[in-house]
Amino acid sequence: MTSSLVIGIIFLVLGLGLRYWINRRKFYRRSMTGAEGFSSYEKSVAIKFMERVGKWIAYALIIFGVLSLWVYSREKKETTSPTTEIQNPR
Repeated sequence: MTSSLVIGIIFLVLGLGLRYWINRRKFYRRSMTGAEGFSSYEKSVAIKFMERVGKWIAYALIIFGVLSLWVYSREKKETTSPTTEIQNPR
């Protein structure tokens, strides 16, 4: 039960951290005019492709983390809810 909580938190933090890191790199690569600066065309294409793939991986990690947290909350709800029995009065 707690494994879904731990996995959910880890994947959520990793996904958000990866998105933050990619966006931070992109921000600091921009000049004052807003244009991104690369040393060559090949680097530009490779870095943009890797950032795009990295963002999709980050989205997948975030979704998996949220789903794991949802599973944990469902498991917790099922184990903590008391079973009610209806008794027939005699």
